[in-house]
Amino acid sequence: MKKVGIICGGFSSEYDISVQSAMNIKRNFPDQFDAYLVFLRKEGWFISVDNEELSVDARDFSYIYNGEKQQLDLAIIYIHGDPGENGKIQAYLEMIDLPYVNSGPLASQLSFDKWYCNQFLKGFGIPVADSAYLKKADDSVEANELVGRLGLPLFVKPCDSGSSYGIARVDKVDDLDSAIEAAFNEGETVIVESFLDGTEVTCGVYRSKEGVEALPLTEIVTENAFFDYEAKYKGLSDEITPARISAELTQKVQDVSREIYELLQLRSIARIDFMLVNDVPVVIEVNTTPGFSDASLVPQMIAEAGKTVKEFWTEIMDAELS
Repeated sequence: MKKVGIICGGFSSEYDISVQSAMNIKRNFPDQFDAYLVFLRKEGWFISVDNEELSVDARDFSYIYNGEKQQLDLAIIYIHGDPGENGKIQAYLEMIDLPYVNSGPLASQLSFDKWYCNQFLKGFGIPVADSAYLKKADDSVEANELVGRLGLPLFVKPCDSGSSYGIARVDKVDDLDSAIEAAFNEGETVIVESFLDGTEVTCGVYRSKEGVEALPLTEIVTENAFFDYEAKYKGLSDEITPARISAELTQKVQDVSREIYELLQLRSIARIDFMLVNDVPVVIEVNTTPGFSDASLVPQMIAEAGKTVKEFWTEIMDAELS
C-alpha cells in the first residue's frame, strides 16, 4: 500500500487553516493508500504516526518507526501560502525525486502572485480588473493618482498572500496609504485593483481520467465589505451552492475556469474566483491549494455534484497515477 504524506503547516499566517484542510483530506482519503499528516514548521519536518510525531529526514522524506526506516511514496502539498502554494516545496520534491499530486513549481508560483497571474491571463483575452502594481522599493505612492486612475472604492491586496490576509477595501483616498502599508506587512509586492460591481462566484476545477472537470459554482454573499478572512472562516457570509445564476452563465464560468486550468497547466484541485459584471466573468484570483476544511467552499461544491469527498480524491488519484 502506497504511503502518502499530506504536507501541511508552513510559514504563513495560514498555518492553522492548512492543518484543518489536511486533516479533512486525510479523513476522507481513498482506502487503498496509507495517508499521513506531514507538518512543516520552522524547526523542521514532522510526520504523525499513531498519534506520535516523528522527525522526517528532508533529504529523502524518510522517517524511523519502530526502529525501521520508512519511506513516503507520494506527497500531496496542502500548505496555504509560503512555501507550498507558491511552488517552493514542489521544486524541492522534484529535486529529491519524490512524486507529488499538485500543480508544478511554475504554475504554482505564477498562480500565487495575483499581479503576474492576472497579467498572464489578460494576455489570453481573459477579463481581469484594472490594477496597479506596487513594490516595497518604490519611493512613494501617490494616492490621488491611483484613485484618479482606478476610481473608488478600490481593493488593496498583497500579491502573494491567501485567505484574504492583508486585503482591504478602500472607500476614501485618505485610507489608501494605511491599507497599502498593511498589505506590505503580508507580502513583498501589492496590487491595487479597481472595484468590480457584480455577483461573486467561485468554481472548483480538477482533472479526472475523463479530463478537466468543473464543479458546481458557489455564490458568495458576504455581510462584510468583501469576502475577507472573517467572512470566509467565521460564518459572516452566505455561500450558496449552486450559484443563483442562469444555466447559460454557469456554463460560461465553468468553460472559462477549465480554460484557465489548462492555460496555467494546473493539476489536482484548483479554485478560480470571479466577479460577474454584466454577465462577463472577470477573474479575481486563482487558488491552486484551495481551502479544504469543513468550512471551505470546495467540499460544498463536491456535495452539490453528488460526490463524497472520498470519491472526489479517488478520482484525482486515479487521474494522477494512471
